[in-house]
Amino acid sequence: MKGTLAQVRSYERSVQLLMANQFTINLGFYMLMPYLAQHLSGTLGLAGWLVGFVLGVRNFSQQGMFLIGGTLADRFGYKPLIVAGCVLRTAGFAMLGLIDSLPALLVASAAIGFAGALFNPAVRAYLAADAGERRVEAFALFNVFYQAGILLGPLVGMLLTGVDFRITCLVSATIFALLSVVQIRALPARGADKDGDAEAGERESVLSQWRSVVRNRAFLLFSTAMIGSYVLSFQVYLALPLEVRRLGDGGEIETVAVALLFAASGLATIFGQTRVTAWCRRSLAPGQALAWGLLSMGLAFVPLLASTAVPVPDGGAGRWLLAAVPPMLAALLLALGTMIAYPFEMDTIVRLSGNRLVATHYGLYNTICGIGITVGNLLTGASLDAAREAGVSALPWLVLLALGLACSGSLYALHRTGRLAPTSPEAQPATA
Repeated sequence: MKGTLAQVRSYERSVQLLMANQFTINLGFYMLMPYLAQHLSGTLGLAGWLVGFVLGVRNFSQQGMFLIGGTLADRFGYKPLIVAGCVLRTAGFAMLGLIDSLPALLVASAAIGFAGALFNPAVRAYLAADAGERRVEAFALFNVFYQAGILLGPLVGMLLTGVDFRITCLVSATIFALLSVVQIRALPARGADKDGDAEAGERESVLSQWRSVVRNRAFLLFSTAMIGSYVLSFQVYLALPLEVRRLGDGGEIETVAVALLFAASGLATIFGQTRVTAWCRRSLAPGQALAWGLLSMGLAFVPLLASTAVPVPDGGAGRWLLAAVPPMLAALLLALGTMIAYPFEMDTIVRLSGNRLVATHYGLYNTICGIGITVGNLLTGASLDAAREAGVSALPWLVLLALGLACSGSLYALHRTGRLAPTSPEAQPATA
């Protein structure tokens, strides 16, 4: 960790602050969100469909609005959108803690989601701009802070929610309020006077900007190929816990096994990300790293596929090991694949954008991948149900393995044809 902190200190102040901000954003978000469904259904007594509706509003207002957030960031500068997102999350989490009516819950949920759509593209575009030629290493460090927030947030939230969920909401709102103040005072401005994207935004209409992004064929092909990485990595939250519960005996041991999945994934990233990225930089071209990352994520489901050939013990240590070890190996391989791919993924988006309208490209990319996650999870859930009904437990793991192999092959093909490193004006939007 000393080496990681030394690397962070080697960047200018704005980059350091963006990394600390992302840790704090994830800490405040994940201390609350894992426990929201239980609060809505248990404490407030909402029907299951209403709980799903409230959570769905949050997801749609974020995934569906990323393009809007990215466009606004390119037009008005990165800092205002980052601050606006944190202020909006402050209000949303405070409303969840203070007001119990359904309309207020829906407004709060929409505000929390839209806040993410405002600051996510802006943060990544700001980081890419200020990191310059060291973007890959910067995004590797960014992922360390990102995962640390995800890892610590639920633990803090569990302690606070054990007292009262409303306290969790108000503490989270306080964190975002303090973060807003810090960013207003300390984050350097990234506006039209310094940012070429903002200048372009002043000269072009929004529709013209969107047309230029959509015409970037290499970017769209890359975005489509990368959908698989998000579908596969999301299985840490969907298919892997379900598999642990299917094979586990229930009770505290099952809960511990699920918690270990998240802990193993987060800790592997925190302690391994910078080393993995350094090795990839020395040994692989960016396109090759992306292909190897997706391949690792696809192969993550091989241990689960192999476990289907093992008779399920009736109980005892054998059954617990079968329920815990293959999912744990899968979680670690998924984390490894993400460590390999993520820094090069973020860097590739900047290169494919031609360093123009970067936040808009990030916004559209997140929207495309968000739609892919939704569709992919529906199909994964359907394959899990079909596997149970047909007695073919290997089916979902075969599907996910095939998805990883297909996306890895697609990325390698894009790399071999030069589409991931455009050099000609036709391969990327012209600079305004």
